[in-house]
Amino acid sequence: MDPVRRNLLSAGLFSVAVKIPDWRDAVDRIALARSGEVRRIGEGEISMVISMTQHFSDLDYQFGGRNTRPVAAAFLVNTVAPYLTAEGSDSVRDRMLSAASDLCYLTGYMAVDEGQQGLGQRYYLKAMELARSANDRNAHSLALHGMSSQALQLGHHRTALRLTSAAMADGRQMEPNMRAFLAGQRAYASALTEGSGSALPFLRKAETEIGKTESASKVVMGHYRDAVLEFDIAQVKYGLNDTAGSVESLKRYTAMQDRRHRRRAVLDGATLAERQLEIGHLEAACATWDQMMTDYPYVQSGRADQRVISMVSSLKPFLKNSVARDLYERAREAVRRRIPPGNK
Repeated sequence: MDPVRRNLLSAGLFSVAVKIPDWRDAVDRIALARSGEVRRIGEGEISMVISMTQHFSDLDYQFGGRNTRPVAAAFLVNTVAPYLTAEGSDSVRDRMLSAASDLCYLTGYMAVDEGQQGLGQRYYLKAMELARSANDRNAHSLALHGMSSQALQLGHHRTALRLTSAAMADGRQMEPNMRAFLAGQRAYASALTEGSGSALPFLRKAETEIGKTESASKVVMGHYRDAVLEFDIAQVKYGLNDTAGSVESLKRYTAMQDRRHRRRAVLDGATLAERQLEIGHLEAACATWDQMMTDYPYVQSGRADQRVISMVSSLKPFLKNSVARDLYERAREAVRRRIPPGNK
């Protein structure tokens, strides 16, 4: 980042910090880190980094990563990096490394959401490096999970399977919540590459492990919930060519989601509508897309933009239907306003 942009983004950190608990303390610690005067870190610094990461994650889910990622990156450079060279007990330093790994993972996730695949991968690799330094198996596996998800999005199914398998190694060192998270991903990758004989046992494993998860889980990023399990079930069904079954699972999943998470609502709505159209339910697909378009103006996400562009292409053969035609025109106008012609 150039100095001017870096200072602008750093100033934005303070407005973000006031949204987290104990914000006055967080603002003071950010300012101290930027001044270069931090010599020793403790519980306060760890708590602040975790709280900021959680807040960035919530902003990402609500609005997408296009506006949030630059501020998260500035926080990583200006505040967290100095903490990694400060003094502290071995336990404190390891936990700070883990917190930094989670932030790197999230920043990588936001880069991938924007379509910056190479940048996202570099963040994931840095997250793995930090996790290894902290001997944190959960954080290390989370970064591998991110790379596996990225591979699935790009159509590299066998690479995704290998990455997820690596993430699941030494599972006894992980929390049940993380084991469930990884098993769900492995089930989908297996459905796309190996079939039901491999995929279904991993779905059952995800269901078993989520039942062992304690409410006070130590996992900061990558929480696995019943809703996410339902989504993985939908993905596995689709991977096994049961599109109608996948649609029903996606309906249950979307009903369980937090409507405040608009970026998630756009992406999930697009997936559901595409599969509804695939089984011939045009008007149901249009109704789902229509709801998606209600959330879309609030979202700044490269993936969301691409799903709207894809929707326009999917509707083109159905313009004799008045509902499809109206939605098509609405989407085209949204694309014209949002996306420069050279990026379509």
